[in-house]
Amino acid sequence: MMDWHKLLSTKRFGQDVIEPVSASRSPFHKDQDRIVFSSAFRRLQDKTQVHSLIDSDYVRTRLTHSMEVASVGRSLGANAGQMILDRHLKNSNFNPAEFGHIVSAACLAHDIGNPPFGHFGEDTIRHWFKTGPVADGQLKSLTKSETLDFLMFEGNAQGFRVLTKLQNWRHSGGLRLTYATLGTFMKYPRTSKISNVIPDDFAGKKFGIMQSEVDYFKEIAGELGLIQRGHENYWSRHPLTYLVEAADDICYSVVDIEDGVKLSRLDFDETEGLMLRILGKAPHRYSEFKDKSEKISYLRAKCIGHLIGEVSEIFADYESEILAGTFKGDLLRHSSNAKIFPEIEDLCRKHIFNHQDRVQAELRGSEILTTILDTFFAARIEWEEYNLNGTAPSPRSLVVMNLFDGMDTPIKSRYEWLLEITDFVSGMTDSFSVRQFKDLKGLG
Repeated sequence: MMDWHKLLSTKRFGQDVIEPVSASRSPFHKDQDRIVFSSAFRRLQDKTQVHSLIDSDYVRTRLTHSMEVASVGRSLGANAGQMILDRHLKNSNFNPAEFGHIVSAACLAHDIGNPPFGHFGEDTIRHWFKTGPVADGQLKSLTKSETLDFLMFEGNAQGFRVLTKLQNWRHSGGLRLTYATLGTFMKYPRTSKISNVIPDDFAGKKFGIMQSEVDYFKEIAGELGLIQRGHENYWSRHPLTYLVEAADDICYSVVDIEDGVKLSRLDFDETEGLMLRILGKAPHRYSEFKDKSEKISYLRAKCIGHLIGEVSEIFADYESEILAGTFKGDLLRHSSNAKIFPEIEDLCRKHIFNHQDRVQAELRGSEILTTILDTFFAARIEWEEYNLNGTAPSPRSLVVMNLFDGMDTPIKSRYEWLLEITDFVSGMTDSFSVRQFKDLKGLG
């Protein structure tokens, strides 16, 4: 059974000195600020959420999506916090708002490792490692676990790498967030090489820890008292992670269809019907709205508020199972509206994900990312040959290598420099990747 006293650790990863706790600004509030002011977070303003390379200023990006998820997460966390204090921590110095800060911080960072062009970008990177030039025996020097990190490339695992290694205190704690926030961020607490994922365990359906950071998470899991699954690098989730997931799912479901209506990709009547079913009936003042865009926005707000209340009750009902590490699935699966969410997914798949504009954008994204990966890999291979046997790189590769830091450092393993490539590519914004593609093709 996990213990809330340990799960709320204010210790900072990578920092030996314990900071004094201010009554007006908790360590978890500081976590939020550190994420917001990071360059990786700012780059989310130019990364695809659902609608790729859209000219409309209205449509949500990864940045606005993350901020909205954080807002929902803050409410879910505060509601859960009051329940947890009443049940377990009556004499502690914690308050409900601090739980909200933890969940909100993790929500702000939940997409921070995603590459350009949304989930299609992840798919493209995985496909490149499986079929591109690197697939021609170039991964033989890697362990099986290291190889799977690339073949199964995950923005979630990249996000943990960003938070703990790539930002600010590079290789010395990253953003130096609290253990509680880092644990809550970890949606999929396992490595890529896990052979016995527990059936229906949503915490195990993807991986969230690369081999390069597995020791980091072991330390975090030990500090928080997360339950280890057998003897493998596979743990139970931090209980608050279920609230992060729910906040993301709520926004993903309700907000995506709002955007779809605004872009005329979804039918108003069908979307309105789905939202009214979530609410059970029309809101009291709904008849006062005449404009369809305003109606959908109002229903979106009411649906989010309704689902926050429902998820808070579900979390309270299943808290003991979550603490025991036996809870499976996600919180929304237990919602009275559980049957509606697959309908929303089907609607989005038909009219948004397969929309011609999105398909064309993904075709461009595929060509852009594949070209960049091909070029970076060729340059790195030539540089590796130069370090090993003195074969001079081509002029093009010499120029390309200037894009990477640390070329004067000792020879790196292939796993390390492949990570540097995925670090660089996944950190790109949509627009920067387009500019990089044009530069490589001489189209500037």
